[in-house]
Amino acid sequence: MVPKIRRGGRTHGLLVYLYGPGKRDEHLDPHLVGSWDGFAPDPGRDTSADPDPKVTLARLTAALDLRVKQAGDRAPAKHVWHCSVRTDPGDRMLTDAEWNTVARRLVAATGIAPEGDPDGCRWVAVRHAEDHIHILATMVRGDLRRPRMNYDFKKAQAECRRIETEWNLRRLNPGDGTGSKAPTSAERFKAERTGRPEASRETLREAVRQAVAGAASEEEFLIRLREAGLRVKMHHAPSGDALGYNVALPGDRNRNGEPVWYPGSKLAPDLSLPKIRLRLAGGVAERTTPSGAERRPDWSLPARERRSATAVAERAAALLDGGDDEAAAQLVGVGELLDAVAQTSPAATRAELTAAAREFERATRSHVRAECADTRAIRSAARGIIQAGSALGRGEDGGTTAMLASTLVLVALAAARWHSARGHAQQAHASRQTAEHLRTAYYQAAATPMRALRDQGRALPEAVRRTHEATIRAALPQQGLRADGTPTKTDALAATLAHAEQAGHDPKALLQQVIAMRELDTAEDVNNVLVWRLRRLAHLPAHPGEATPHPQAGARQNKPSTNDRTSYRTTPTAAARPGSDPRTRPPRR
Repeated sequence: MVPKIRRGGRTHGLLVYLYGPGKRDEHLDPHLVGSWDGFAPDPGRDTSADPDPKVTLARLTAALDLRVKQAGDRAPAKHVWHCSVRTDPGDRMLTDAEWNTVARRLVAATGIAPEGDPDGCRWVAVRHAEDHIHILATMVRGDLRRPRMNYDFKKAQAECRRIETEWNLRRLNPGDGTGSKAPTSAERFKAERTGRPEASRETLREAVRQAVAGAASEEEFLIRLREAGLRVKMHHAPSGDALGYNVALPGDRNRNGEPVWYPGSKLAPDLSLPKIRLRLAGGVAERTTPSGAERRPDWSLPARERRSATAVAERAAALLDGGDDEAAAQLVGVGELLDAVAQTSPAATRAELTAAAREFERATRSHVRAECADTRAIRSAARGIIQAGSALGRGEDGGTTAMLASTLVLVALAAARWHSARGHAQQAHASRQTAEHLRTAYYQAAATPMRALRDQGRALPEAVRRTHEATIRAALPQQGLRADGTPTKTDALAATLAHAEQAGHDPKALLQQVIAMRELDTAEDVNNVLVWRLRRLAHLPAHPGEATPHPQAGARQNKPSTNDRTSYRTTPTAAARPGSDPRTRPPRR
């Protein structure tokens, strides 16, 4: 049950709309289902005294505005309180009597007309559709004072949650006032008229989020806005200092032909210029020189940056699992990382990653504030991904996209647990929805490399395969089970252990290391998670070629420490004809 509250100054104009044909949804049989005294004239059905509905409408207007006129100058300029209440599409149809109860409970809860107060404001509830009503009240009491209506929206939300529970309706997640402003009806209708897929407000919010992702300075942020094709207008103090910014879509104009500007704060609470400055003040971490394995010529820059971001995302998940309030800052960083990945990913996964970034936007904001958290590493990872440019959908680019998406699924689930522990229902739900989109993106990106790994695992010499399967069973007694209890196979994991051994690592020690990194209970497929952790830590290709050599039975190399990151440099790799493999081409910008 969703309440929506507005204020206005024309009682008669709103009544004309409520009893009219409707501007979008057709108004069917408009009639009163409740009023302040139960005897208000109904322009929809009262025809005995006044056959002309316009006359009855005028009588109802005069009755509602009586105290407003009596109060004179003491009445508020916007004296009309308008609350629409809509049930969920899956809910049963409420009767007129039930809608009357809903209206009475809401006007009592919000202070419009407290229960048993003879001086409560005058109000009516009009129903012109099966799934919703409109409550109209005039905000002058019988004693000609204004009603106490602080936090009326929160009180209406809370009362709707109680009604949902009592009447066995679908229970919606309560909000906490940190959500971004939804498009108005006029904005949505305009988008449909002009053929836009969404309201301008939503397009601008996503564009601004992407512009701030990984930005190192305010100047860079503003440059990115303009490069994205947005119109940008700055507000300056008399001293010349910038106070804020407005953005507009090219071609989006009002009836006077002027651009429709949106301040950053009206797009989302955290997109005002002061809030963005606070985020940028932390800076980004200095880029370190990559190791020899990370500088491999057949790994493109987007692939290397995705590998680095995977390690950073693992640390963010660990911080969220720690349950500290300082992890709130990590959520903002994860949001930037998702925005960066979404705008640089190949077409095959871009839609799901974009949807994940949009969903997680709600999870980045709550009333929990992190005072001393360091987000430089995760913001630097987002910056690196954007600067590396677009990734290909195949080869190492596609494989490392799958590697990062696999880790981000666990990050999103860790965020859901963090929010749930604090009672943030909307943010927890958004985090879980993010995880679902990321899972879909993962399966899209991982299909080819995982198929190749499974084929290589099945092609291992029998003795080698049995050895690695024994290692897996010893390390994970419950291995082979998905989260839903269905069995899985370990071919890809066995192939990865074989590749790690060939690269000079101790498979048993390396497997224990990746298992100990963090929990695996939320993994839909433990095998997949471990495969990507192993391949990242051992600097193995994320997309193994068909010609990757397999170790022969009984052939084992002397194994250096599992921390030796240079050992893979001496391992022979699959030969490739110059220019035939897209991974050997210069990274696209």
